[in-house]
Amino acid sequence: QVTLVESGGGLVQAGDSLRLSCAASGRPFSDYAVAWFRQAPGKEREFVSHLSWSRGMTNYADSVKGRFTISEDNATNTVYLQINSLKPEDTAVYYCAAGPYTGRACYRVDAYDFWGPGTQVTVSS
Repeated sequence: QVTLVESGGGLVQAGDSLRLSCAASGRPFSDYAVAWFRQAPGKEREFVSHLSWSRGMTNYADSVKGRFTISEDNATNTVYLQINSLKPEDTAVYYCAAGPYTGRACYRVDAYDFWGPGTQVTVSS
């Protein structure tokens, strides 16, 4: 089992950038598929990005391609989400997630067993 904790959220203005971090303990991220999701008020949890470090693969939702970048530092067992050109519609709680490779599509919530408590990103216009 792996424990996840996100950090790096905050209140920013449109056009700003943020770097979110997800620190893992218990097991290395290399044992899992890892992803970022976000959830805005009144909305369902939405896939943002996925990383398979061992396979050297990344995936992004169409809505964030070109602005968001997922990466991992295996020395510190940390996954990052770099967010550029923030928009008010990016306002949400951002969660990192990890799960075993099951064959389920990486954008599915049920592909992941472990979730952090989330970090709030608020973008003002």
